[in-house]
Amino acid sequence: MHDYDIRSKIGLRIKELRAERGVSQEEFANLIGMSRSYFGEVETGKRNVAAVNLEKIAKGLGVSLAEFFDSEFFGE
Repeated sequence: MHDYDIRSKIGLRIKELRAERGVSQEEFANLIGMSRSYFGEVETGKRNVAAVNLEKIAKGLGVSLAEFFDSEFFGE
């Protein structure tokens, strides 16, 4: 698997969970104390996300990291 593939999958999963909560990228980034531009690049798969930031995103979405990765996005 290429790095781009996993970045895209993480971004799609974030977008899915954020959309379920009806929050815009900007609102969510502000909620978790992250810059909107950084968050937007993570969500679109353009940037690697640090583990500490992924945990912050998951907490903001109200899911554990286990729940975050327990998805069809990450199935092989």
